[in-house]
Amino acid sequence: MNATSAEAEQAPGRIILLTTSHRVAPGLLSWSAWQTLHGADRVLCADGAHPQLPYLREAGISVDEASPTAEELVDICAGGRTVVVVATGEGEPALTDGLARLAGSGRVHMPDLELLPASYDLPGARLLDLVQVMDRIRSECPWSSQQTHKGLAKYAIEEAYELVEAIEDGDADELREELGDVLLQVVFHARIAEEDTDSPYSIDDVAGGIVTKLIHRHPHVFGDETATTPEEVKEHWLRTKAAEKRRTSVTDGVPLGQPGLALAAKLASRARTAGLDVPLPKAEGVGYELLALASRAEADGVDPEAALRAAARAYRDAIKDAEG
Repeated sequence: MNATSAEAEQAPGRIILLTTSHRVAPGLLSWSAWQTLHGADRVLCADGAHPQLPYLREAGISVDEASPTAEELVDICAGGRTVVVVATGEGEPALTDGLARLAGSGRVHMPDLELLPASYDLPGARLLDLVQVMDRIRSECPWSSQQTHKGLAKYAIEEAYELVEAIEDGDADELREELGDVLLQVVFHARIAEEDTDSPYSIDDVAGGIVTKLIHRHPHVFGDETATTPEEVKEHWLRTKAAEKRRTSVTDGVPLGQPGLALAAKLASRARTAGLDVPLPKAEGVGYELLALASRAEADGVDPEAALRAAARAYRDAIKDAEG
């Protein structure tokens, strides 16, 4: 055996841990991943049902179903061989821990170790996990499987108020959590709607509908129109919305069940945006006084509901101080 052959026999080789995202369609791998797979001496996978395997074999790559220990994998690499391990969903923690122990012992001439992500999550990919989890909960949870749109309505209101409170508190962690709770309501209702025998729809239909609406109502972003101020954007939004829904009044679509101050401010905003000069009703009573205050606040760019909540919080703190 010459010196070159001896060196090759002693070369430790290379171990490549190939990871993929289950949120990306199987077979859609990066070009570097395909090159590595075709150039490897051996490709191993512990899971014979791994979703990538049919596509790898279709591409002419031989994959051995095997789950070697760290020591066995190092031996397989001996002689300068490159071994690719197609990671399972758990990421092969036992194997990577074993390799780390071997490397830390200092007694083993370790192969080169490389992590190669073969596919990446796109922004929003975790929403697919939420849809999948909600589907299982709806199917298997005794409580969730019995819920209806009507029964869940109160939770949507509660979660919306908790979201507003998190925003007003300025707590970023709490805000993130409350956004998740509101998102859950949307996904939950969409999952229930899939079972409707008359007019079923899914979360994809919900998302598709709002995407279409956003594009249509933002022609200054997706079309040829121009809007240079927030007021111009709002005006176009309301005009387009009225045309879409064939509304005959600027008050159409204002939910009358919302809190009173918010309702008064919304009506005042609709009238002002439409250029209508409508005098406030003249009558005695606290309600009419509050209506006038809400209209004035809206005209000044103040949310009367938020302003009253802030004042109520200050009053709450004063009560606590008096108690203490």
